[in-house]
Amino acid sequence: MGDPMACRILLLLLATWLAVLSACDTVPYTERKQVIVIPQNQERAMGARAAREILRTVRLADDPKLVAAVSRVGRRIAAASDAPDMDWEFHVIDDDRVANAFCLPGGKIFVYSGILRVARDEDELAAVMAHEVAHALARHGAERATLELGAQLGGALVALALGDEDPRLAEIASRIWGYGTNLGLVLPYGRKQEYEADAIGLRLMDKAGCDMEGAARFWENMRRADAPKPLSAFLSTHPTDEKRLERIRRDIREIRATRQKAREAAPLRP
Repeated sequence: MGDPMACRILLLLLATWLAVLSACDTVPYTERKQVIVIPQNQERAMGARAAREILRTVRLADDPKLVAAVSRVGRRIAAASDAPDMDWEFHVIDDDRVANAFCLPGGKIFVYSGILRVARDEDELAAVMAHEVAHALARHGAERATLELGAQLGGALVALALGDEDPRLAEIASRIWGYGTNLGLVLPYGRKQEYEADAIGLRLMDKAGCDMEGAARFWENMRRADAPKPLSAFLSTHPTDEKRLERIRRDIREIRATRQKAREAAPLRP
């Protein structure tokens, strides 16, 4: 790395990213530290823009009972989130072939009508809605964008550091960096976010007065459904249904145990 200018640029980029890493936020409920460089107002504007684009390209369900159920359960969970600054929206995409849901930054939640083949009662539907509300509360979209920005910066640094030595070596190193960060950092971090959304979602369900066992039933249904399964948990941003169920049941036990301890510790009223 003989070029002094390349060295200076490399040090500048490293210093910039280290400064970014020093700005940590905290995830509600789990208290996990996270690094996010996107301001909340920009994040929500991006989510609103993306929602408008989606609404222009999909067909929304016109079944009034289905739409009302999703809205009713979603707003019940959103109310338990104590996030009045969120602009919650709940939309149902008309596609019975897809049993899925997703959340855009700022609280724009989309549910495919096919999810009702799996979520067979309102507590099971609440598990879906609570999971998506949790993603919004934890700002997982902005966190993931920050992480991928860091991975891209790392690739640029590798290419810059090795470019003067041999362009072919720099190209190979950059590809290895991209593959390595994707498997070692980006995908596992996606699984961490999924587990975290499950854990936060259970607490929101409990706070909203829903039966947390609905989450376990929902994932049991997913496991039995004919939906495509990931070929490998290692190569998926989502955990396997079995691992998810194991975590959910453990979290339910812990929430109930904590609640029981609080009751026992509370002073008796005269």
